[in-house]
Amino acid sequence: MQHALQVVRLTVNGDVRQVGVPGHYTLLETLRYGLGLTGSKQGCDKGDCGACTVLVDGVPTLSCILPVAEAEGRRIRTVEGLAAGEVPHPLQDEFDLNGAAQCGFCTPGILMSAAALLERTLEPSRDEIRVALSGNLCRCTGYTKIYEAVERAAARLREAVDPSVDSDPGAGATEVAPRQEDDHVT
Repeated sequence: MQHALQVVRLTVNGDVRQVGVPGHYTLLETLRYGLGLTGSKQGCDKGDCGACTVLVDGVPTLSCILPVAEAEGRRIRTVEGLAAGEVPHPLQDEFDLNGAAQCGFCTPGILMSAAALLERTLEPSRDEIRVALSGNLCRCTGYTKIYEAVERAAARLREAVDPSVDSDPGAGATEVAPRQEDDHVT
């Protein structure tokens, strides 16, 4: 049985795209099977894991549960649109440098949630990072490396705006002063 195709018009990663897809398709299915953008992952198909997260009009959105018809005419940004040409986004770079990605399946969704956060603030607290990524499940890591990568990317982005800012948020923090208790150094 053939499904009737509907033609949808989306702005994906800055390009206006028109594609014919079955009417029951979600945004994720349209991105992956209609447009060949396979960076966003198909995990739970229920909106639980966050692997499919993309930005819709700048807002992190679970593309596996959004009917594509509801995305028509909106601005969609996927992980493929995060880099500036061949230059990785600081988030992508820091995830790589800091070992924040293990198997990598969840990474595209986490990157997009983190990108939305850094578009709102370049000085997120650790709690703000936790909240922003709370919809993204990673079964491989303990999240610490992910949080640190987001913090380091934020520092790099701040430095790009103001070169007088130190891009290493941990700079100078490697030396631990001795603790003194009751006149004894411990």
